[in-house]
Amino acid sequence: MADLYADNGVLLPTLSPVVRTNREEIKEYFAKDFLPKKPTGTITESQVRIIDEDAAAQSGNYTFTVTDKSGTQTKVPARFTYVYEKIGDQWLITEHHSSATPTKS
Repeated sequence: MADLYADNGVLLPTLSPVVRTNREEIKEYFAKDFLPKKPTGTITESQVRIIDEDAAAQSGNYTFTVTDKSGTQTKVPARFTYVYEKIGDQWLITEHHSSATPTKS
C-alpha cells in the first residue's frame, strides 16, 4: 500500500496522532497500525479537482470498518483529502489527510 505514496509523501492518518512524512514511515503505519485491523472501506462521496497536467486533488467521505483482536467490528466514518502528483510516469500520493467525521452537535 505504501508504494502508492511518493518517497516524501505525507500521511495524517485517522487512527493515529503521529504524522508520517515519508514512504518508510507510511509503510510502518499501514503494517503495524492499520492493516492488522483488517480494514474494509467504502467511499461515500468524492470530488476530484484537476490542478494541472501533473497534479490533482481528491476530497470526500468514506466509511471503513476495523476489527479488533477480539473480533469486534467498528465502523469509522471519516473524511479525506489526497493530493496526487505525476512523478516520472506514475501518479503517486504526495499528501493524504484522513480524520474522523465530526459528530453532530
